[in-house]
Amino acid sequence: MKIRTRKLIGTVGLLVLVIVWSLAGMAVAQMPWLAASRLAQGVFYVVAGIGWIAPAMPLIAWMSRPDGTTAQ
Repeated sequence: MKIRTRKLIGTVGLLVLVIVWSLAGMAVAQMPWLAASRLAQGVFYVVAGIGWIAPAMPLIAWMSRPDGTTAQ
């Protein structure tokens, strides 16, 4: 697959990931057990804010691979 195609697919994938991640984060943030504790809210928002990076890293690595290489 050419790098331009991988970048297009990866960009769409990243957009979907960020949208789904943020919607899921907003849904979880409304839970009563989380709304009751400021400490839990702080921990949740840090984890939710940084947590999307872990699933995005392999996708970005795949997008950046040069043409003609296979996964290792």
